[in-house]
Amino acid sequence: MASGFFAILDDVAALMDDVASTAKVATRKTAGILGDDLAVNAEKATGFLSSRELPVLWAIAKGSFINKLIIVPLALLLNTFFPIAIKAALIIGALFLAYEGVEKIVEFLFHRPKTGHEVIEKSDDEDSSESEKKKIKSAVTTDFILSLEIVIIALGSVLDQNLTMQIITVSIVSILATVGVYGLVALIVRMDDAGYHLIKRSGNKGVVSMLGTLLVKSLPLVIKTLGVVGTIALILVSGGIFVHNIAYLHHVLPQLPETIREFLAGVVAGLIAVAIATVGKKVFSLMKRN
Repeated sequence: MASGFFAILDDVAALMDDVASTAKVATRKTAGILGDDLAVNAEKATGFLSSRELPVLWAIAKGSFINKLIIVPLALLLNTFFPIAIKAALIIGALFLAYEGVEKIVEFLFHRPKTGHEVIEKSDDEDSSESEKKKIKSAVTTDFILSLEIVIIALGSVLDQNLTMQIITVSIVSILATVGVYGLVALIVRMDDAGYHLIKRSGNKGVVSMLGTLLVKSLPLVIKTLGVVGTIALILVSGGIFVHNIAYLHHVLPQLPETIREFLAGVVAGLIAVAIATVGKKVFSLMKRN
């Protein structure tokens, strides 16, 4: 009886060692996407009143967990029975990411707003609530596509393992990705509150007060930087999906560095998607009038 119990413990320990090893490899391979995910979601989670930042971020994080609950079993099933569907889903998702990234650039260049960084105002509770819901929905939709990419890459790193190992590894990477990314986003969006707390606690004197002031003054710069980085990340992630999953693009401009090729692929796809969407909106508007 005792020997059987210890044999089970040995099996569990061996399994945990294998899981730790495969999860480490999978996490390393998804590190680039996780960086992009952080930049994109931090940019998506900003622009709210201070009192709404954490509730909004929690709503997006819950949406991210639900996304992964859908994606992980779906990816495992598709990989087993219909692997071509995974590639098709990645390419469709990449078109959406490219559209979002290029649309932001077009908006900045040709439809620049007169006011500064957009913040949802208090004045009209109904309008602010609707705007908040739209931004959360947009963030969760973008997260779905980035999560799909993370899950597919993590799954690809353990295809030589048995199904149990695949399930455990992909699940661990998914949980770490969500907790890690949104934990860091929460720290970023609350930088100013932490700074004000330090200033108040130090009586506006000394090194602690200087650190608090630095945090408060740095937040607007961090937000603007994340907006730029997030836009570039959307284009790079989408371009990377195109280049790695469309055979024809493997041989286009081979003399250029891979990052440049991915960026160009994302921009071109985004311009096409924006043009189609713009024409579609105009046609739909004309049809409504008639």
